[in-house]
Amino acid sequence: MQRFFHTLPSGVREAADATVDLASAPASSLKAVTPHASNTLPDGVCRALWVGTAGDVAVIAEDDTVAITLTAVPAGSVLPVRAKAVRAAGTTAGNIVALY
Repeated sequence: MQRFFHTLPSGVREAADATVDLASAPASSLKAVTPHASNTLPDGVCRALWVGTAGDVAVIAEDDTVAITLTAVPAGSVLPVRAKAVRAAGTTAGNIVALY
């Protein structure tokens, strides 16, 4: 039997002191996104968006109040943005999935 040991980062005294950064942890839930004129994402702010069909994505980030359009997003891209909404106006990409 092989044993593995993990070295804790400097300043961390024991495993109980180590915390998981949920913003960079893998997604634990996925929700299909339907771009809308005013609705926010169904489960609140997501960790990232996955784009299945290439195009533009008009997204409102967690701390923003207006949409910014990310242009020419390739199919299969993961957008590392904590988004609270995807707007229909300006979004031409499809099969968008929110990663929570």
